[in-house]
Amino acid sequence: MATFPAAVAGETPPAYAADSTAAQTSAVRRPTEGDGRRRNLSYPPAPEPLPVPVMDNHTHLDFRDGLVSVTVSQAMDAAEAVGVAGAVQVGCDLESSRFTLQAVQAEPRLLGAVAIHPNDAPPLAEAGALEQALAEIEAIARHPRIRAIGETGLDYYRTEAGGRGAQQDSFRRHIDMAKRLGLALQIHDRDAHEDVVRVLREEGAPEKVVFHCFSGDAALARICNDNGWHMSFAGTVSFKNAADLREALAIAESALVLAETDAPFLTPHPYRGRPNASYLVPYTMRSMAQVLDKDLATLCTEVAQNTQRVYGSWQDE
Repeated sequence: MATFPAAVAGETPPAYAADSTAAQTSAVRRPTEGDGRRRNLSYPPAPEPLPVPVMDNHTHLDFRDGLVSVTVSQAMDAAEAVGVAGAVQVGCDLESSRFTLQAVQAEPRLLGAVAIHPNDAPPLAEAGALEQALAEIEAIARHPRIRAIGETGLDYYRTEAGGRGAQQDSFRRHIDMAKRLGLALQIHDRDAHEDVVRVLREEGAPEKVVFHCFSGDAALARICNDNGWHMSFAGTVSFKNAADLREALAIAESALVLAETDAPFLTPHPYRGRPNASYLVPYTMRSMAQVLDKDLATLCTEVAQNTQRVYGSWQDE
């Protein structure tokens, strides 16, 4: 455990504060965004703690951002100090899935999800390596603290039309894996709503489906409501240009709403563009409560219950 306070509201948690010994320059995301603006690489201050603890149901603790590198335990110490009691660590290739297995074995505040990311499926298929990769993912997924297959799905933003067949084939294989293993399915859906829904219906969706970092509009939210598919909202719901997301959240069934960071990406307003971490979930939760005009403690209770219904208990089983 940390020997210093893990997080104090209004101050960057000590483990995330860059100094002359912690600051590093290797393996860090670029300091500029796509439009060329300079990025602030310092981690934001900790928010006020939530009145009822919740879980971050999608994070990447192995992805590096900012000027510091923190341990899994330091990350969870900072999160727990502000009312984020646990997280789902997500693997999206073989390396990160192996990391996920090690992390959930070492840190009791973590559960895991593992998969081959849709953008990685086409090159693996072309190299004749997809079958072997899927076999290893399934072997890892049999560990009792791995509770979801994901993130899998479709991404038409980064994969051109020639690779979409391989993406869809991989998605179908992951759906089958989740059903056979009795695990939740975490879906990555970018610019592919219609095909994601079509493939889910054709294959028959697992009992528990989560649209990670929900990016749809009210129409997709209604489809999720009708099918009992969960919608997980990230910091994007707080962005000024995200009216469609807020409209979707407003009509989402309360029993289907989850929260996440997708850290180190998608840091919520007012710190958009800076590195993200699980301790920042309260900013997103407060934005969600404002959209829903709902008491924060009530929303936290609902999200916590929803999350446990999807992934089960964080306690050792």
